[in-house]
Amino acid sequence: MPLSPREVFLKLVNGVADQDVAALPQLYAEHTDVRHPMAPLGIPPLTTRAELRKHFERPELAQVARLRVRPADIVVHETADPEVIVAEFSYAGTHPETGEAFAVPCVFVMRVRDGEIVESRDYVDHLRFARLRGQLDDLWARLHAQARTKPPVLAPQ
Repeated sequence: MPLSPREVFLKLVNGVADQDVAALPQLYAEHTDVRHPMAPLGIPPLTTRAELRKHFERPELAQVARLRVRPADIVVHETADPEVIVAEFSYAGTHPETGEAFAVPCVFVMRVRDGEIVESRDYVDHLRFARLRGQLDDLWARLHAQARTKPPVLAPQ
């Protein structure tokens, strides 16, 4: 019996917290569509397990794991479509250097078919994660450089 969308979501967020990089791509279908609409520098759509494997191996994910995050305040909304859930949660923890308690809000809209994620829109507070990692200045510099080299892309009306 394949895992339910709720069970797949819980495996995903706990796997991210545990930095189970080998297991995370296996939660996705071979051909999928994962997007991060709120990523300040943009993340191209991830459409294969191989792309997801590279995504989960990024240094930023390892830095998040060093913050010792755990998923918290999880609310999973079932929809009229049995494949689709909307999950509200936070990655919460205590900053290892400052002792500051934090919670980074997230919302995932996922389509899970036969126990595999075939589509996901992951809305994460990337700015808060950058602040927690001490990378706001670097992010600002990269955004500023990007703005000078690329004109803004406006969505068609």
